[in-house]
Amino acid sequence: MSALKADVIIVGGGIMGASSAFFLRQRGMSVILLERGLIGQQASGVNFGNTRRMGRPIEQLPLANRARAIWLKFKELFGADVELLLNGHLRVGVTPAHEERMVKYAEDAASFGIGMQMLGAKTLHERFPYLGPDITAGCYAPHDGHANPRLAAPAIGRAAVRAGVQVFENTEMTSLEKDGADFVATTADGRTFRAPVALVTAGAWGNRISTHFGEPVPMIARAPQMCVTEPVPYAIRPTIGAMADTFEQVVYFRQVARGNIVIGGGGHEPADIESRRSYVNPARTLYKLKSAPGVMPAFEHLHIIRVWSGIEGYMDDSRPAMGPSARVPGLFYAFGFSGEGFQLGPGVGEVMAELIATGATSTPIECYHIGRFATPVANAA
Repeated sequence: MSALKADVIIVGGGIMGASSAFFLRQRGMSVILLERGLIGQQASGVNFGNTRRMGRPIEQLPLANRARAIWLKFKELFGADVELLLNGHLRVGVTPAHEERMVKYAEDAASFGIGMQMLGAKTLHERFPYLGPDITAGCYAPHDGHANPRLAAPAIGRAAVRAGVQVFENTEMTSLEKDGADFVATTADGRTFRAPVALVTAGAWGNRISTHFGEPVPMIARAPQMCVTEPVPYAIRPTIGAMADTFEQVVYFRQVARGNIVIGGGGHEPADIESRRSYVNPARTLYKLKSAPGVMPAFEHLHIIRVWSGIEGYMDDSRPAMGPSARVPGLFYAFGFSGEGFQLGPGVGEVMAELIATGATSTPIECYHIGRFATPVANAA
């Protein structure tokens, strides 16, 4: 059986892979996308759904802004409604230290167009009267929002197919090798695929492929802990996150248009990438139920109707591996986004397509190069 050929092979069909495939086709390149399960089935489909920029590392904001421009024209580009609501993101705190951190971040990020507004206790409770009395300060980003992660990546995948991408779902890749000028991907059913360029967007499994090419990264798999309430009248416009004593948020939530409130936070659990299974720890759900009423007392009266988890790849330094390989010409990476990849996904796809097609990108991503993990080789005596 002869190998199917294209300009680029993409391994992994989450929001990064699907977006990269779509934008590569816009640049006239032929693309094969290999996905072991279904498009958007893993981390891209089970995350919280934030499309926020506020709170991201400062060096990540150019990429987040590029992604935002795509989110704003999502329906035009990809032909689907993904329940995008641009009702803002509100981060709240209960201590002077929380307020100081929010002020510092707003100052550092002021040039990136997020439009953050610091709100004192009086203004905060006037604008958002459902907040608990212990909330003393907040930072509001009026242009951020959220979308439905179960809809987004599949919508981009369908648009990629319409654009001419050859998508192979339920296709497990067993090996990826460099053979002369080409990469050759072999699948469990014996098929082979060839291309001079390979892009690895395999999420928590990306390290397996990069390690095969001599570029291991310090990444672990974690399972986010999510839950959703019964539907209630729509009242909470922004996504709301309560600060903890670390950079994490102790609890965060968003209300969808039909009334359900999605709740995240409370930490992560280990995930098993061998069995591709993740589990909800009931203690995490109970922690959120204990913490959430402190942010919004009405949570005392709500019921959780569903819980879920997924598998995400977390880097030691919380930065992804994104860009060209440091060792293998034609090999590119975009994985390890440490729980922050959903908003970035369309922007990552556009940047990777630009990088692969032209050899450069206008968005700074140098700090994400996989070469930062290389083990120094001692000089011979």
